[in-house]
Amino acid sequence: MTDLTEQARRADAPAGSFASLLEIERLDENTFRGRCHAGAPMRAFGGQVAAQALTAAGRTCDDERAVHSLHSYFLLPGDPTEPIDYEVDRVRDGMSYTTRRVTAVQNGNAIFTLSASFKRPEPAAERHRPMPPVPGPDGLPDAFSLWEPAAREALARTEGFRELELRFVPDDAPGLPEAVPGMPQQFVWLRTGSPLPDGDPLLHTCALTYLSDLTLASTAGLHVQPNFFRRIEPPRLLMASLDHAMWFHRPFRADEWLLFAQRSPSSSDGRGLSLGEFYDRDGRLVASAVQEALIRERR
Repeated sequence: MTDLTEQARRADAPAGSFASLLEIERLDENTFRGRCHAGAPMRAFGGQVAAQALTAAGRTCDDERAVHSLHSYFLLPGDPTEPIDYEVDRVRDGMSYTTRRVTAVQNGNAIFTLSASFKRPEPAAERHRPMPPVPGPDGLPDAFSLWEPAAREALARTEGFRELELRFVPDDAPGLPEAVPGMPQQFVWLRTGSPLPDGDPLLHTCALTYLSDLTLASTAGLHVQPNFFRRIEPPRLLMASLDHAMWFHRPFRADEWLLFAQRSPSSSDGRGLSLGEFYDRDGRLVASAVQEALIRERR
């Protein structure tokens, strides 16, 4: 349930620019164009590419059909200085389900592919895994405040990362699930840094797609560098998303705090697998994510 603090935040905060990160231009019935900021030097942030591709797919579907899953592959690094065209293939329009395939093209090369499925809502009996009883985001430090000054200064110049909030749950916090050997885990509260409009579920789904790509890869590398994303030591790992899948279970708002509970069951052969679950403040499981990432130590 949205508390009064969250209501005040949406009502009183100035219009932010997170939504602009998902904006794309329609070129024709099935082609869209967008631009993405860098995630690593001279590499477009993969979460934004995926979010814009999903936005393009959603623009070709009926509004009453919500995204329920996506599966994607990162093929080539995107250039943040060049536009990206999103070509949508209308694979199927069924009675209950709609399927779209999107290819992101830059300078004539396919750099990313995404398949997304949409469906009409229907009543059904519900159940879900309960949220771990970890501390809430209130009182936890902003993740970026933990970075050394030089890294914070560089981050301030990165358009997208200025528009989100991350708060890591400490490793010794009460309520954390017991650690399993060979399976590092981390828990982070996140949300967009500016309010998003009401009445646009696709925008919130695409925003969460963006957010889901922030910390999953670092979870797979925790056995080598426990504080990779918190930047309290120089980065020792090279990471890049290889593929990314998500399932959306229940309605949510991406501009309200969501707990991202993450664990990594395997890392080998220069690849790491991470699993993640998103919970809202009421403890509802709203989405799940799985990602395999390239994980290499810097030499």
